[in-house]
Amino acid sequence: MNLGMPEILVILVVALLLFGPKKLPELGRSLGQSIREFKRGAQEIREELERSVDVREEPKPKPTPAEAAPEKAAQAEDKA
Repeated sequence: MNLGMPEILVILVVALLLFGPKKLPELGRSLGQSIREFKRGAQEIREELERSVDVREEPKPKPTPAEAAPEKAAQAEDKA
């Protein structure tokens, strides 16, 4: 949905007629505060979920020398 300049002007004129010039700035401020609060709440929820799920992957344990020996032998055979 893309609003052009004519659509925005119509919306502003209707808002001005409905609420009047004195009430319109108050409505704009309260709308801005509501949007900020919503964004802040969404960010807090996102951070809480990331902490509880632990998004980071756990590192794989390093193979012991006994486990690494067969892998090295297989790599040497592939190169030959």
